[in-house]
Amino acid sequence: MGEMQKIRTGRLCTFMMHVHVVFVTKFRHRVFTNAHLRRMEEIMRSVCTDFECELVEFNGEDNHVHLLVNFPPKVAVTKLVNSLKGVSSRRLRQEFPDLARHYWRANKLWSGSYFAKTIGGAPLTVVRQYIEQQNRPV
Repeated sequence: MGEMQKIRTGRLCTFMMHVHVVFVTKFRHRVFTNAHLRRMEEIMRSVCTDFECELVEFNGEDNHVHLLVNFPPKVAVTKLVNSLKGVSSRRLRQEFPDLARHYWRANKLWSGSYFAKTIGGAPLTVVRQYIEQQNRPV
């Protein structure tokens, strides 16, 4: 079985659950560069590890990011999303002060909403390819 078809086990269950998550910046401002996205991927991998999740794929454009996360059934997607958005926003704004000029009114990096879809209908390879083909800024 390939990496994408890895069946995981917990104490009381066996599972293979994936969610495709999209976050957009506040006011859809175009603020991310490749450096921002590289650091954001590191931060989000760390948060996923804390939740016993695996960040399978990450990419984004200048105003939004896509994540493909393999997560256990004990993790609530809303809690994972809140942590991903909160930690990434705080750390990015600390490490890249230039981001603050876009958010002087709201002092928030992310929009309050997000998109999440469990993956099951489309093959994971198709979703992964879609995320890989995002137009990352240079």
